[in-house]
Amino acid sequence: MLGVTPEITASRQPLVIGVDEAGRGPLAGPVVAAAVVLGRAIPAGLDDSKRLSAARRGVLDKAIRQSCCWAVAVVEPDEIDRVNIFMATMLAMTRAVASLTAALGCETQEVLIDGNMTPQGRCTEWCWPARAIVGGDGIEPAISAASIIAKEWRDRKMLEAAAAHPHYGWERNKGYGTAEHMEALRVHGATPLHRRSFAPVAQLPLI
Repeated sequence: MLGVTPEITASRQPLVIGVDEAGRGPLAGPVVAAAVVLGRAIPAGLDDSKRLSAARRGVLDKAIRQSCCWAVAVVEPDEIDRVNIFMATMLAMTRAVASLTAALGCETQEVLIDGNMTPQGRCTEWCWPARAIVGGDGIEPAISAASIIAKEWRDRKMLEAAAAHPHYGWERNKGYGTAEHMEALRVHGATPLHRRSFAPVAQLPLI
């Protein structure tokens, strides 16, 4: 999934891309990564998505997707279980950047990634200069924008999943291992959206 604004495509300037992910820790649902190139009209109030209210995130998510170039990549639970959550996160970031750079067709100057690790040297498909920034989602606007898009995209997917699997409270906990979610796992068992490689799900028969 991606959105491209003509002004950035036309400029042909080397790109600086911000990347972040959402959903590394939950017991259910996908991990989502977003890649963003800011446009000239940078939305005001960009910040780490976790520090924003849901209402403010929603407003910024719409503004970012209207004024910036962006791409989203989703790695589903079955792939997370095959490769582990760390590699799934690296793959999601790689796929998001690949989609965005392919759509823009411009040289990439640098990819700025929240955290202390990048997919460089870990994913064979990664081929861009990369720099990890600890706390980058709160200090680098392009990463902040990516964190907001990734969080909102994943939350929407979990709301859809909650409608299909109403027992687990995903509309509230977004797949994290809250007391409500753990009790529903004990009573109803795991769904296809649960990460079977995560200990609370893998050990379910022992609960």
